[in-house]
Amino acid sequence: MKYALVTGGSRGIGKAVCLALSETGHHVIINYRSNHSEASDTLNKIRTGGGSGELLQFDVADKTSVDAALDAWMAENKGKTITVLVNNAGIRNDALMMWMREEQWKAVMDTSLNGFFYTTQKLLIPMMANKFGRIINIVSLSGLKGLPGQTNYSAAKAGVIGATKALAQEIARKGVTVNAVAPGFIRTDMTKDLPEQEIVKLIPMQRFGEASEVADLVAFLASEKSSYITGEIISVNGGIY
Repeated sequence: MKYALVTGGSRGIGKAVCLALSETGHHVIINYRSNHSEASDTLNKIRTGGGSGELLQFDVADKTSVDAALDAWMAENKGKTITVLVNNAGIRNDALMMWMREEQWKAVMDTSLNGFFYTTQKLLIPMMANKFGRIINIVSLSGLKGLPGQTNYSAAKAGVIGATKALAQEIARKGVTVNAVAPGFIRTDMTKDLPEQEIVKLIPMQRFGEASEVADLVAFLASEKSSYITGEIISVNGGIY
């Protein structure tokens, strides 16, 4: 059995990634912070499709919460290794920089950037000892291009992009790859408040993407077929930049 942990797996891209990994034979550990009903729905969909999974509640922005949950999982699952980690959890809290409150900056940075650090560091040594691992970070067009009103989100995702490239070089010899997927405008709860009809005019494909289109790439990067790909940032954005 192959074990995969997806942070923020209850909705949107995270839900789609959980389903895609289940279809490729992974036992999926669905992390969520508070939305138990949506996380349970993800698990039910996995089981309906013939896969296996479980829920694991913790807040990626809180190191104590991360450590407690993952230590408990490892203690209860001796001899089992989480070999795929998808760092998907992230939040938006948009505002122009001149009006951005410190808590808006901190909340976004804590979830995306600190969350990446806390969760990845916890699972890194077991992956390296196992001589196989796949770390896939969900970043964003915002982290590559920067978008007005998203200085906090752009900074957080750009930070994860830099960390992806650095970590990939540190652990490549151990059989652990580190890559990032940068979605553009994907139709999820996170983008439902955006003016889609105006934005699609800027996208060469003239449409928003679907969460499943991101998830299919993640599933490939999680597989053995991607063994010579590391340190890459792959965009899924319909051609916009």
